[in-house]
Amino acid sequence: MVDRTLDASGLRCPMPLLKTKLELNGMDAGEELEVIATDSGSARDIPAFIELSSHQLMSSSETDGQYRFVIKCGG
Repeated sequence: MVDRTLDASGLRCPMPLLKTKLELNGMDAGEELEVIATDSGSARDIPAFIELSSHQLMSSSETDGQYRFVIKCGG
């Protein structure tokens, strides 16, 4: 069960990533954020950002052009 959901569907790069960063900044360590995006750049950008951050990518998937990420907020 995620703590928050960010629906970035219909937004073009770099907005899904920027909105993800802003949402994570307002969350407590250990909380989970679900991000839904339709921009194919998100499949590359969001995992790359997570690799360089204190956050953890719990899962990612793509179904019919919709990308879904679950991110655990780091401390």
